[in-house]
Amino acid sequence: AVLYVAGAFPVTQVTVNGSDHLTNEEVAAIAAVPADSTLLRVDTAGIVARLESDAWVESAGVTKIPPGTLRLDIRERTIKAVVQVPSKDGSALEDWAIASDGMWLMKIPAQGTEEASKVSAAVYEDAAAVLHITGVPYGVDPVAGTYCADANVNNATDIISGLSDNLSSQVKSVVASGTETTTLTLESGVEIAFGDASDIREKERVALQLMQEHA
Repeated sequence: AVLYVAGAFPVTQVTVNGSDHLTNEEVAAIAAVPADSTLLRVDTAGIVARLESDAWVESAGVTKIPPGTLRLDIRERTIKAVVQVPSKDGSALEDWAIASDGMWLMKIPAQGTEEASKVSAAVYEDAAAVLHITGVPYGVDPVAGTYCADANVNNATDIISGLSDNLSSQVKSVVASGTETTTLTLESGVEIAFGDASDIREKERVALQLMQEHA
């Protein structure tokens, strides 16, 4: 009790573990550890709640390391796809990262801009490597930290999740203009009019068979 009241073991250092897409500065800002915190009376539950309120953070924990280090342990969501979304005024297309669990992660700033300089390089590396979804109708309104409610986007991601590696590894992009008109474009340039996310494996079997017969 005396140590608690006296402010023993003051937090002198905050470190971050497991964060790739959020910078250490961003994590520290989200965590907002009070300047007068000590290892004995720091509000770890509050820190975890603030961290998990961020779209990138799937789960978080706090580790106390005497005499004065507080380690923020982060488990991030992963980018499932990049979705091209018409801007609210319809004048441009915006790239939005969506997670494997369907949560909107962030709008990805155009590279070379001042806003992009503040974003982790891992965001751009992952965005270049994942599936791109285009053709999304006007009216989709992504908000970071919310789950995607658009049927066209969800249909596209459901299809990709349901494919075997044999075909999903070949998919370069998806046009998600409608659930019935979803089209997959392969690295080879072949386009597959896939439709909705029903009978995925049967449609895949037929598509692979057709491509084998008509190379």
